[in-house]
Amino acid sequence: MIVVAQPALARITPAEYRDIGVAVPQNAALPLDAIVIDEGGHRRPLRALVTRPTVLVFADYTCRTLCGPILAFVSSALEQSGLVAGRQFELLAIGLDPRDGADAAEKMRGSHVDPALKATTRFVTADDATIKTLTAALGYRYAYDAGDDQYLHPAAAYVLRADGAVSRVLTGIGLSGADMRLALVEAGEGKIGTLRDQIRLLCSGFDPAHGTYNVMVSRMLTVTGLVTMFALGGGIGTLMLMGRRRSA
Repeated sequence: MIVVAQPALARITPAEYRDIGVAVPQNAALPLDAIVIDEGGHRRPLRALVTRPTVLVFADYTCRTLCGPILAFVSSALEQSGLVAGRQFELLAIGLDPRDGADAAEKMRGSHVDPALKATTRFVTADDATIKTLTAALGYRYAYDAGDDQYLHPAAAYVLRADGAVSRVLTGIGLSGADMRLALVEAGEGKIGTLRDQIRLLCSGFDPAHGTYNVMVSRMLTVTGLVTMFALGGGIGTLMLMGRRRSA
């Protein structure tokens, strides 16, 4: 998992630096009862914001290095996925710095989210205790450099199911629209996407080390063999039925 390198790394101890990363606990899920602050300053439970497959990014809204580009990469991949924002998926950003308010969140959203996604994207803030609860629940480990007033954190995009459960974790840099689509279709549990998407999922394996989907030849051959078998079976059945009708 790529780590967002902030200035003055010497101010972070080697032990803290080694601990930064993503280690998703088994059956991890976003605590949907947690209260966050939306763009209008209203307190809302995450349950009201996560109602369908959701891509979640933790970000420092005043970050001067890679947080903005990471959100731009995620936004671009979502735009290229071909899925419909607000109907088939949601994009949610949660601020890491409890001091950041709605102005900082809106500034980052306005600068780094594709215009087509802005209306259906939520950038929320929370207090320190809530942020720590959310990051701990998803195995997201970061560190704060007090000397430089910056956060050191991994570049990751969580793909959540509608119930908040973690489906996949994608790398925040180098995301493709194809990988994003497959991850959201998988998180949708058959409720979004096409038959072609489901076949692609059957033929693909997820590589957690790189956060991407790869075609697995063995799976592809198995699926192709099954399709061929059913096609032949259907053809033979049709011929037999036609023969019986002619005999009758």
